[in-house]
Amino acid sequence: MPDTNGVSTRRPRPDVVSASSCGTFSRTAGLPASQHASVRLPLSVFIVACNEAERIGATLASVVDLVDEIVVLDSGSTDGTTDIAAAFGARVVHRAWQGYGHQKRHAESLCRHAWRLNLDADEVVGATLACELRALFRDGPPAPAAYRMRIVEVLPGETRPRMFAPCHDYVRLYHADVGRFRASTVHDGVELVPGVTTRRLAGRVHHHSFRDTARQIDKFNRYSDALVLDLEAGGRALPAWRLATEFPLAFLKAFVIRRHALRGGLGYVTAMNYAIFRHLRVAKHLERRWLERR
Repeated sequence: MPDTNGVSTRRPRPDVVSASSCGTFSRTAGLPASQHASVRLPLSVFIVACNEAERIGATLASVVDLVDEIVVLDSGSTDGTTDIAAAFGARVVHRAWQGYGHQKRHAESLCRHAWRLNLDADEVVGATLACELRALFRDGPPAPAAYRMRIVEVLPGETRPRMFAPCHDYVRLYHADVGRFRASTVHDGVELVPGVTTRRLAGRVHHHSFRDTARQIDKFNRYSDALVLDLEAGGRALPAWRLATEFPLAFLKAFVIRRHALRGGLGYVTAMNYAIFRHLRVAKHLERRWLERR
């Protein structure tokens, strides 16, 4: 384990692969079978982080033996995040926070390889996905393309995603020739070159987004501020009736459609927090409009 002066650098849980689990995949002919999985893929992982010491160790551990390069773009951590990243061999670069899309766009520009995999500091590459990546690069870097993957939520106390856990489907693996992240303060999706079609990987990324309610609401409060500014910059105006409907509909979406109802008390809490976040966005937006009229 890397020495980080007592800061946690947890190795991934049993369902999160290290390179030794994928010995059947190799991109280099002639290697003994025991060395197949020790070959790091010609792939850059880039991570945007700030004060993620509790979680980034597991993220880095899931890819440190898998890829040739890890880039961490840090926006001012004070909790040892950068020490953990450096101990795992990541290249750490400092840059003041410019917004979600802008940070990721800058981070991808720092990558040495044309093939890039983006992870958040609270995401862990699952075993199936790691093996799938080795298979994809078995004969060398594939032709330029873009791949979608499922980002599946894992709550505290869960060692792996539960059946029916909420998930999102995003492009996270792509070649520099086919796309790059949007230059946006609040949105961080990959914009693809016109005509590029995406493929889908079966493996999953495990998303450990929820630590506790206090920190989640704090994050939602800051993010809703940015969303309001983005609405105004785009010339959009939400109708006042949304103030009455946003909270209950958002709760139903999270609790029923996203199946948080199957996850006990924490499922109820996270559904409520999501509804609060959606309400904050609408309430702040309307409040600013009403105050401007006075």
